[in-house]
Amino acid sequence: MSPTSGIAIAPPLVTEFANAHNTRFIKVSIQNELLVHDLTIPAAASFHQDLALLPDALDDNVPAYILAKLAQSDWIAISYVPESAQVRDKMLYASSRASLLKALGSTLFTDSIFATSKADLTPEAYASHKRHSSAPKPLSAREQEMANVRAAESSGAYEGSRTRVNHIGTALGLHWSQDLEDAVSQLAQGEQAAIVIIEIERATETLLLKSNTDATIDSLPTLLPSAQPSYALFAWPHEHTTPPRREIVFIYACPSTSPIKDRMIYSSGVSSTYEAAKSLLLNASPTARIASRKIETSDPSELNEAHLRSELGLDSVSVDDRLGGSIARDSEEKKAFARPRGPARKR
Repeated sequence: MSPTSGIAIAPPLVTEFANAHNTRFIKVSIQNELLVHDLTIPAAASFHQDLALLPDALDDNVPAYILAKLAQSDWIAISYVPESAQVRDKMLYASSRASLLKALGSTLFTDSIFATSKADLTPEAYASHKRHSSAPKPLSAREQEMANVRAAESSGAYEGSRTRVNHIGTALGLHWSQDLEDAVSQLAQGEQAAIVIIEIERATETLLLKSNTDATIDSLPTLLPSAQPSYALFAWPHEHTTPPRREIVFIYACPSTSPIKDRMIYSSGVSSTYEAAKSLLLNASPTARIASRKIETSDPSELNEAHLRSELGLDSVSVDDRLGGSIARDSEEKKAFARPRGPARKR
């Protein structure tokens, strides 16, 4: 940023700017160490058409400021500094621009144009300037992929403190293969610990059965893919509630080393897959217990019994606790009031 020159603005310029009702352009010059009103061009047609009048009001070698009015309180600040201008004039106009806008009200100026020739101030040049201003910033291929991932992840909301709902997933429209539906139905009707692992076929946007096998909580980290995302339905019989029960837990594993495109697809589809899986499970077995929270992890190796208990809120909660049973009542029995002892007597 150039340092300010300390050049003041002449009062007639302030008056001209305040009374600019049918004005299109106000030319401002620096004369005798003052910012002064040089020329006013009234509005004759549209802004684009009036731009054709501007080059005739400028000198080839002398800098100037142009205050261009688009609407009642919508101005463009144009700095016209030709390449052939003297170095002192270039420095003077560069360091005085901020003072001019501040004195007139910088909030009124919604755009800025820096021109080095009259050709930069034609209707065609202004149209090119608008296209450039509205165009997205150029990104490398890697930056664009990361931006897409952030957009997909940030478009979700949070349920509680752990589970994220991604609203993009509700419209992804993934298809379910028949063998996957059959495996999920069998999982709902079973009684033992088992796991169904699901993968997405990118070409057809179809959910496929990757594996269907018996499983224990200790074998869970080794069963999930370590280099690509996946979904899983883990049937987990446990005794962390009273009475014991078999819960089916939805797991979304997305290792940080997996390809970015895969992470985007799985992140977008997790919500719709979770909802569809719940529907399939309950249709197959209305008595199936589905965990109230889904598990999301970027490191499948952390999926042990302690982690699942913590994520599902099973550390110290039982059915009797939720229903206000005898365990909760016994722990809340009031003790008789114990009167504190008084201070010892002085001898």
